[in-house]
Amino acid sequence: MRRASNGISIFLACKRDLPLSPMKILVIRFSSIGDIVLTTPVVRVLKTQLEATVHYVTKERYAGIVRTNPYIDRVHVLREGQSLGQLAAVLRKEDFDCVIDLHHNLRTRLLQWHLRKKMFRFDKLNVEKWLLVNGKINRLPSLHIVDRYLATVAPLGCKPDALGLDYFIPEADVVPLEWLPPTHRKGYVAYALGAQHNTKKLPVKRMIELCDKINKPVVLLGGPEDAATGEAIARFFYSGGASAGYEAGLAELGKKTVIYNACGKFNLNQSASLLRQARYVFSHDTGLMHIAAALKKEVFSIWGSTVPAFGMYPYRTKFTVLENTKVSCRPCSKIGHKKCPKGHFKCMNEIVFDFYLP
Repeated sequence: MRRASNGISIFLACKRDLPLSPMKILVIRFSSIGDIVLTTPVVRVLKTQLEATVHYVTKERYAGIVRTNPYIDRVHVLREGQSLGQLAAVLRKEDFDCVIDLHHNLRTRLLQWHLRKKMFRFDKLNVEKWLLVNGKINRLPSLHIVDRYLATVAPLGCKPDALGLDYFIPEADVVPLEWLPPTHRKGYVAYALGAQHNTKKLPVKRMIELCDKINKPVVLLGGPEDAATGEAIARFFYSGGASAGYEAGLAELGKKTVIYNACGKFNLNQSASLLRQARYVFSHDTGLMHIAAALKKEVFSIWGSTVPAFGMYPYRTKFTVLENTKVSCRPCSKIGHKKCPKGHFKCMNEIVFDFYLP
């Protein structure tokens, strides 16, 4: 093994190690939504450039993201309560030529131990991320994480194809515009307001300000856990904010935006369908942002405790970053926190919504 200049571990492959005929390859990425979408260029180049038989293993609740991908021949799932040994017993029967580990944690290392197959492992650059979070020293390569994923399979002869991300929506999950209110059927802006960690999403007051700034019909997207937030935003604009009990600063807003709260009303593929039909997409640093990039939408990405320098900004689509670069404590985490460690949350509370929608 040697370390390349960009920090990616490369296991050198030679003809005596791998077969000359089309290979059977396993790709590992257990979670989560955005991270799995970011691996799609890898499975595409494995299939199109090597003509390999490509299998993919992920957690059961994320399997729907890859099951419709035409570049994947078979999806294996790690079920709730299933041991790695049980999963490995199933995977060993496939007799893979090699394994591509795009997750690289203790669990995937244990799976490799069970499989005993040639492994190409993605380097997560945890030391470099630690330096950026704790010392504000940026030693990360100026590469998108997708390009680092692709470099992991470079020893196999794969090259980036510049086609971006993939997301395939089943026909059964395409949402007709007739399902939306009449106010949104001639065009709307999608706002994916959820995030796994609170410091990666705007406070509700700022979400309201953002929707007012958009000043067009807005569809709010998120999971069931975001439904109450979406309802609070919709109620503000429906009632004009007159008696909603919000802070006085919201009284000056135009309150002309029309909101449809779709949070919790659609599954992931249906939400993707709504993203695809949107004129623009606003999103926090979360999975729907990467799905929007896969659908080649123009994305306005909103960043708080995390930063684009981690390499997970929208990939190969037009995008605008909305962030507060004047806060010295950013980034305070590589994944986010439940609440601001400093207590002021200036990264989101003082972010400027500097954009224009024609």
